[in-house]
Amino acid sequence: MMSIAARRGALSSCLQSTKHTLNASVFAPRLVKDVLPADPAQGAVGVRLAHTDIKVPDFSDYRRPDVQDPNKSSRDSYEARKTFSYLMTGATAVVSVYTAKTLVTQFVSTMSASADVLALSKIEVKLSEIPEGKNITFKWRGKPLFVRHRTEKEIATEEGVNMADLRDPQHDKERVIHPKWIVVIGVCTHLGCVPISNAGEYGGYYCPCHGSHYDASGRVRKGPAPLNLEVPFYEFLDDDTIVVG
Repeated sequence: MMSIAARRGALSSCLQSTKHTLNASVFAPRLVKDVLPADPAQGAVGVRLAHTDIKVPDFSDYRRPDVQDPNKSSRDSYEARKTFSYLMTGATAVVSVYTAKTLVTQFVSTMSASADVLALSKIEVKLSEIPEGKNITFKWRGKPLFVRHRTEKEIATEEGVNMADLRDPQHDKERVIHPKWIVVIGVCTHLGCVPISNAGEYGGYYCPCHGSHYDASGRVRKGPAPLNLEVPFYEFLDDDTIVVG
């Protein structure tokens, strides 16, 4: 039986002849060939094939007219193109910032209080309805609001208090706008009870729950309360009217 090596030796010349005598006309529509010497000793040639039917995309629609001419240097239009790019970038940045600001403003405004809530956040008090030496209680933001018309004696007493005797030192003038009127939130600073007006050892307010005493300026003088009664923000519209809140 003929060995494989013998068969290859006998047919090698035929195989080489068949390998290197390709018909170029078969590949002509799709291939281009480079003819190179395969083996100089045998004088045979080799064929290297490459695809040429791949279509390269045309990007002319995406390129600027100034850089489409291959015979023209792009440096001639460099400044104009750079200016255009800067203008477009700046305009885009301005529009983006304005849009972001608008969105943030609208988002924050949705969390703000509505008109009816804002209306309830303020209360207008007619001072002429409060007799001298008396305290009137109003409801403001769900809390009791004390408005007191102080007498001249009460004013002199509270202004003359020694600051060293106070647990929460605060002068009377720091708690009032007009000496005749004291405005405080009627919530005890101990546990949130509602004090009684015109009561207690100091003639101001008294919390019967745990025995806290406040003077006519709303300052704690005795008992477990740690702080003075809170003074809310208020302002005088005129001599007879205040707005709290």
